[in-house]
Amino acid sequence: MFGGYNRRYKHFSPTLGCSMNFHIYFPPSPPSSPSPKFPVLYWLSGLTCTDENFIVKSGAQRAASKEGIALIAPDTSPRGLNVEGEAESWDFGVGAGFYLNATQEKWKNWRMYDYIVKELPNLLAENFPQLDTARHLYLSVSAFAPIGNPVNCPWGQKAFTNYLGGNKADWEEYDATCLVAKFHDVSATILIDQGEDDKFLHNQLLPDKFSEACKKHGVPVLVRLQPGYDHSFFFIATFIDDHILHHAQALNL
Repeated sequence: MFGGYNRRYKHFSPTLGCSMNFHIYFPPSPPSSPSPKFPVLYWLSGLTCTDENFIVKSGAQRAASKEGIALIAPDTSPRGLNVEGEAESWDFGVGAGFYLNATQEKWKNWRMYDYIVKELPNLLAENFPQLDTARHLYLSVSAFAPIGNPVNCPWGQKAFTNYLGGNKADWEEYDATCLVAKFHDVSATILIDQGEDDKFLHNQLLPDKFSEACKKHGVPVLVRLQPGYDHSFFFIATFIDDHILHHAQALNL
């Protein structure tokens, strides 16, 4: 695909206690360097998604091929654990791991933060020598229609209550708007695209809250409201090239 190729992998995750899938897009090797080490870009999908949605629908491979960036698309939650209630609603449980480490006993396997930050990078480093996993992690960040202030929206409140309990100080450890106040030594601009016709914009996503926090604490952020776009992958596919270029520039490619 665009000179490179997609591969899907399955492994057992000790962190989550179940088998997990992830996708990698490998860009083509340049003729001048037949054995390159590609920088890595992680894509974290949102509610209801699996590891497949982004790889199949976004069209990100074209820009990733041009810039020589490998794409990593993990799943969004543990699966197959058969925890009571795990699949009763689309915004919690299976397909809705919220990339946190759950502290409530029932949901103890929902440790997606440790999986994404620790286990998966180590797995990639051990098994894929063509990936440059030795670079500093998280040199840049961007997002499409993110949940910007989950402690103040219904999706976040539902997830945090069930995964983390009632202590709202614990919730803030997984809220970008709250974290900006604690970790504001950010030099690279954060890029966010948001559809103006997104039905979740005003009651769930709250990008203004995040933007205001960034401004208050001197964190560079560019929030682009895109007229006529909703919450679909058509929206993502339209602007994904800008995001790949954003990260390529941060990597000095």
